[in-house]
Amino acid sequence: MKQNGSAETLRLTDSWFRHHGLTYFVPEERVAVRAAMRPRRMVRVGLVVVIVAVAAGVALAWVTGDVGTGPALLLTLGGAAAGWYALTAMRFRPILVWAMGRTFGSLHRLLPMALRALPLLLLFMTFLFINAEVWEMSANLHPGALWLVTLLFGGSAVAFLLVRLPEEVDRIDDDVDAAFLHRTCARTPLEAACAELVAEARDEGSTDPAEYAQVTGFERWNLVLALLVIQATQVVLIALAVFAFFLVFGSIVMTDGVQLGWTGEQSLHNLPWLPNVSAELVKVALFLSAFSALYVTVSTVTDETYRKQFFGTVLREIERAVGMRAVYLALRARESAQVRSQ
Repeated sequence: MKQNGSAETLRLTDSWFRHHGLTYFVPEERVAVRAAMRPRRMVRVGLVVVIVAVAAGVALAWVTGDVGTGPALLLTLGGAAAGWYALTAMRFRPILVWAMGRTFGSLHRLLPMALRALPLLLLFMTFLFINAEVWEMSANLHPGALWLVTLLFGGSAVAFLLVRLPEEVDRIDDDVDAAFLHRTCARTPLEAACAELVAEARDEGSTDPAEYAQVTGFERWNLVLALLVIQATQVVLIALAVFAFFLVFGSIVMTDGVQLGWTGEQSLHNLPWLPNVSAELVKVALFLSAFSALYVTVSTVTDETYRKQFFGTVLREIERAVGMRAVYLALRARESAQVRSQ
């Protein structure tokens, strides 16, 4: 492959990476992300966010009289600001767009998986739903406290995924060979380059592209973040299904007398547009759906059956990224060597 041909292949591959949510695989994008992560820049942004969030949290707690709303709003605004900074300065938007598109584009496969997972989950959660202690605890939580508990469950699920998902990526790049590279580069801009580089390594003893398979740094976290978004979206959809189920189920079977007896309230706060749904029922359904999100998150990573259902198709995308990156780096290395030799 001539040098001009290699440059064009690299350019097309960079475009392919950006389009498929692999922003950090492109060297120019990594330079921009490193600049965004400079301590001085992040400290300035962080200070502004903290000042605004604290002021808003104190104001909301004072207006509502609920102290718990202050920390809850502080955490929410801090998370929103971090998300905005990641989407813009840290080039996370293409990763998010691809991962969300990948998730919603495969809803026809996600629905059967959810239908297999939901029955056991609902069976387990229903025993908690018809428990007087759960109703007493959840229904008597102030909105701020319930908000904090929901954030705690969500944050715990994300932290668990950030610890375990890198293991999925590391497991893939351990077994890369010529067949792996040919399979993952097929029907991509690197298909011809892969065949040429593998042949050169076999016939001329040049560097094997498989030696570049170990994914590290920003590129490793690119794959982890893509997996995180896909997994989190699936879990949220299941949690919403659990929430809707308990709203419907509770509005049918949980009479006002039962709710009053289990919550210890003097009267219920029925929603004006849904007379059969009380605010207490919404609180219980929200608490259990948030708990189910954490439960599903742990199950999908630790249980082999769930893992195959939720990660099967996605891991093939990660394999393709790992294989393409190895060939991409080998091609860049060869082009750099040719430039230095001229």
